[in-house]
Amino acid sequence: MSYEGQPARYAIRVGGALSERLQRAFAGLEPRRDGHDTVLEGPVPDQAALHGLLRRIEGLGLELIAVVRLDDR
Repeated sequence: MSYEGQPARYAIRVGGALSERLQRAFAGLEPRRDGHDTVLEGPVPDQAALHGLLRRIEGLGLELIAVVRLDDR
């Protein structure tokens, strides 16, 4: 969580383009293409939810490139 009690926002970059079906696996995060990669951006309620997202990425066989916590300001 952020310091204001709101969920922290993250940008999670994965390799390749995500199909509509794969995008639905990340409900609540906004997908956008960035070159050959996809960036999933949005609020993540807590660290447990973040770890769950990372496990989902691994379970789907996606290439994890970067995880960035966005500025809370």
